[in-house]
Amino acid sequence: MQEDYLKWYSPTLSMDFEMLRFGHRGYPVIVFPSTMGRYHESKDFKLIDSAKWFIDEGLIQIYCPDSIDKHSWYNKGVHPAKRVENHIWYDQMVKDEIVEKIRWNTGVGKVAVTGASFGGYHAANFAFRHPDLVSHLFTMSGAFDIKTFLDGFYNDNVYFNNPVDYLPGLHNDHLYKLKIILGTSDWDICKDANLKLSHILNEKGIDHWLDLRPERKHDWPTWREMFPHYLSTIHA
Repeated sequence: MQEDYLKWYSPTLSMDFEMLRFGHRGYPVIVFPSTMGRYHESKDFKLIDSAKWFIDEGLIQIYCPDSIDKHSWYNKGVHPAKRVENHIWYDQMVKDEIVEKIRWNTGVGKVAVTGASFGGYHAANFAFRHPDLVSHLFTMSGAFDIKTFLDGFYNDNVYFNNPVDYLPGLHNDHLYKLKIILGTSDWDICKDANLKLSHILNEKGIDHWLDLRPERKHDWPTWREMFPHYLSTIHA
């Protein structure tokens, strides 16, 4: 399995940025790390190993960007408004410096995005904000409401980065073309969050699969089980 370490200076973030790439060709899949996770998290917890067949066959190419959660949502040292602004810069960086460079790896000009736990938030928020660039959204035990990180602070930037708030009123034809899987389980601490997001999608008539698995926990073994299953639904 081909693995490449990528590092560059991000003009958007004004800092060095790191990412791992797995595979030699195939449909581009971006895997966001969980809470304050690093770019190597998915490799360390063997999520990448669970997708080895798809990678080796050249069906998919996985990109694992770093996170800046410590500068955004989890940065208690700055005002909540700044936390949100830092995340917006991250969103812009992913769009301009990663997605724009890889989305034409296949003819459709789009990418798949996924993530576990808080990585599920990153994936969902990016997909719903940029549905013209995303074909598939897979969340695994995702959390989708970030208001608890902001000490009661709320403004337009919070609204437009909180899917459970902006999605009900969002009008974009590309939303209805998204292939969406919300993965959760009976014992998942984020089960209610997934049921709520599924309800919002149903209310808007957006087709999706709420994958509710029995007797599974909010943990890597569950996500390693889900990940290859979801990847099997990607068809270039």
